Amino acid sequence: MSLLILVRHGEPGLKPEDRLAGWLDIPLSRKGIEEALECAVELENIELDFAFASNLIRTQETLFIILSGQKKTGVLVHERADEEKNSEKTSEQTAWYSYPEKLGKELIPIYSTAALNERYYGKLQGRKKQKMEEKYGAEKLSCWRWNFEPGPPEGESLKAVYERAVPYFEQKILPAVKEGKNVIVCAHQSSLRALAKYIEGISDEEIREVRFSTGELAIYRFFEGRLVRENTETSAEKKRNL
Repeated sequence: MSLLILVRHGEPGLKPEDRLAGWLDIPLSRKGIEEALECAVELENIELDFAFASNLIRTQETLFIILSGQKKTGVLVHERADEEKNSEKTSEQTAWYSYPEKLGKELIPIYSTAALNERYYGKLQGRKKQKMEEKYGAEKLSCWRWNFEPGPPEGESLKAVYERAVPYFEQKILPAVKEGKNVIVCAHQSSLRALAKYIEGISDEEIREVRFSTGELAIYRFFEGRLVRENTETSAEKKRNL
């Protein structure tokens, strides 16, 4: 039985409780590094085969730290390079994710894709949450952030994120899990909520209550043709950093 591990990146330098980071490319803060190290300890007994990240540095840094706990080196595989590889080998009966045999056991591919990026916040991009609450009202801001739709002005709703993240998951990530591989996906609040909605069949209304704090893990086991979540509790310590 294989595992699918979803993890939200560690805290970025632009603190998530202060601003709406969205597509801003921000590295991890000191606390974010510590959160990634905690994830590495928690996952040290799980042999990971593949990793997926967004195109934003905070997810990639988090994965590098987690993989270092397994004495592995992550090798970034960007979408364009992967597409070129596939086009050259269309006649071969080889799974598209068959990198480990070529890289060796000490190396692990990290597939980087914009499909897993955080939502684009439009006019709210990078702005302070407090200022946006004052401008639009706390209820409206909460609706944009947590409801399935609508999204913020000129930005993406969770539905829009779902429509780009889930097809990628179905086409690229899930096949590897079904083949018995242990896969880790490091992404963001919005893209992870979209994946959890799909995997667990969460309704448009119930998804409002789903949160991923920085450094939080969701572990699923592929069993009898479906993904079943193993860890369901979020500690009070983690819930405070939403």
